[in-house]
Amino acid sequence: MNGHLRFEDPAPQRIVIVRALPGLGDLLCAVPAFRALRSAFPAAEVTLIGLPWTKSFVQRFDTYLDRWLAFPGYPGIPEVPVSPQRTIAFLQQVQQAPFDLALQMHGNGSTMNGFAMLMGAKWTVGFFPKGQFCPDTDSFFPYPEHLPEVQRHLHLLKFLGISQQGESLEFPVSVSDRSEADAILQAYPLQQPYLCIHPGASTADRRWACEHFAVVADALAAQNFQIVLTGTTAEKDLTQKVAQMMRYPAIDLAGQTSLGALALLLQQAELLICNDTGVSHLGAAVQVKSVVIFSQSEPHRWAPLDRDRHRIVVMPTIEDAHLYPAATSMQVLREALNLLHLEEVSYAS
Repeated sequence: MNGHLRFEDPAPQRIVIVRALPGLGDLLCAVPAFRALRSAFPAAEVTLIGLPWTKSFVQRFDTYLDRWLAFPGYPGIPEVPVSPQRTIAFLQQVQQAPFDLALQMHGNGSTMNGFAMLMGAKWTVGFFPKGQFCPDTDSFFPYPEHLPEVQRHLHLLKFLGISQQGESLEFPVSVSDRSEADAILQAYPLQQPYLCIHPGASTADRRWACEHFAVVADALAAQNFQIVLTGTTAEKDLTQKVAQMMRYPAIDLAGQTSLGALALLLQQAELLICNDTGVSHLGAAVQVKSVVIFSQSEPHRWAPLDRDRHRIVVMPTIEDAHLYPAATSMQVLREALNLLHLEEVSYAS
């Protein structure tokens, strides 16, 4: 190893990653680090400690991840209600057969470092906030606030002497995913070329207005693109609202697709227009061109790294908004047309 922390022989055989964050993007942005870790330790058993939904994520990414454990909760981590009995029982269980290497990849470590250290691994590695407590100067490093999320995790592995295996996201699809996607294509009058419009996001303050999505969708439909509206079942009211505001017809698939089928649908689309939410990272993983609208979160941290394929526009509420194009209907349409290699068109505001 060429990093600050040198492992003794033998190399770690049992590795655990702590990342108990709620969003799909939170996990997809860590995939390049998972890929690098697997390349460095091909024979190791890698376990992810995460929220309940991430069990299916581990199953999908079984090339890099072998086991899943449910995060039991810990004081200061809001995603899981704290039960002292459950947390203590979990820690006692993992301490009986300690991991060789624990990677705290939940965040800057201000709270989660305590949980990671209590697991009792031979080596525990992570970040700590600059100017705050560092659990171990040999294996904890200042949190790189300036880096994009993908690069933060790779930066951590760099300290371990682990070479990155690229920064690109990925999303494996299964035979059942393909069967479901084929069934959707047969059930709906979906014709190429089509564009996907995804108006949802985890919270209302991260959603661009439905009327803006409708204006852009109509302008692109006028260019002979079929418009497909996507979202979860809970977001169906948003897709219905966009469809009702449009002058052109749209196919509303909200609540009709699993994650795998949605990935395949995006993969075949000409373009994705969405808020900064999990589908943005899914789009980057399947390499569909996209226009991503930021209303609250940090573009320098969460925007796709390839700015030729993925265009970023922001609302005035974003810090350093002057560094990016403004999220107006005309600007989003302009970015979309540029990605589609079409000339700018007029639209009804």
